[in-house]
Amino acid sequence: MNRIRSRRNLYALGTLVLLAGAFGAALGRTLIAPWDVWGSILGIGTGDYDFVVLTLRLPRVYVALLAGAALGLSGAVLQGVVRNPLASPDIIGITGGASAAAVAFLTFASGTVGIGLMPIAAILGAFLVSMLVYALAWSRGVTPLRLVFIGIGFSAATGAATTFMIVMSPIVTASEAYIWLTGSVYGAAWEDVRLIGSALLVSLPLLLLLARSLNIQSLGDESAIGLGVALQRHRFYLIGLSVLLAGTAVSTAGAVGFVGLVAPHLARLLVGHSFRGLLLGSAFAGGMIVFLADLVARVAFYPLDIPVGVFTAGVGAPFFLYLFYQNRNRF
Repeated sequence: MNRIRSRRNLYALGTLVLLAGAFGAALGRTLIAPWDVWGSILGIGTGDYDFVVLTLRLPRVYVALLAGAALGLSGAVLQGVVRNPLASPDIIGITGGASAAAVAFLTFASGTVGIGLMPIAAILGAFLVSMLVYALAWSRGVTPLRLVFIGIGFSAATGAATTFMIVMSPIVTASEAYIWLTGSVYGAAWEDVRLIGSALLVSLPLLLLLARSLNIQSLGDESAIGLGVALQRHRFYLIGLSVLLAGTAVSTAGAVGFVGLVAPHLARLLVGHSFRGLLLGSAFAGGMIVFLADLVARVAFYPLDIPVGVFTAGVGAPFFLYLFYQNRNRF
């Protein structure tokens, strides 16, 4: 029954993604009728809007949806592993590692190798920092508290390194890096869609298989071990998948902040606390957050194209303070 329900939820999620993509592609400086959008997508239209729909708008919409979904999933996994509602890829250094590596690429390598390799640099940076955090947090196993404290330290260190590289870079490189760090899906291409889509296709089924382990881990480490969970091995797998999702999202959409923090909380309001539903709910909530933020950013302020991270941070920062206030007795 759970498998049937999960399959139905996946189909519903895929349908919503398709509909949201078509809706987003219809809106912009030039409004395009829905039937013309579908005509371009299905290849049966007049061809008048093919370039706008298929090259300019649709890849951008799908990168926003998929990157938001990846960040939402990553945040849900981290909050489950750390057992803390304030955990997210931004807080424990994953996003910082990807950002530092991407800025280092722009600063030192963009003139010698193709810019298409920057996503790989960002993903490698996220994995490198996460491995360092994990190794330093290890002491006969990894505890959530050590993981958070060391992650916060690395987040601060990578932030300082990123700022230093931007200050020392030429003005053109610094401007490009600053916009990327704010978080933007401007200029997204189908290659970005394929990259983030591949990460989701690999990670989501594995996370659904590990959802039961996350539910049991919420009872505490000793209870999880007593119930037969291979705690440290599962925790390693879960953190690795979370890093893959967050690093890939950052590599395609930039350092879009607070989505991994906010999306799981919105999902809990929709589907409850069971991780099998929560993972899909977090993916849906994260995708909608970035999609709607980008839609407002490119339509409401035309001819300016505001980075999507401005809006996610504008909503996420107050929400973070609210969560901290609500959980103040836990710290």
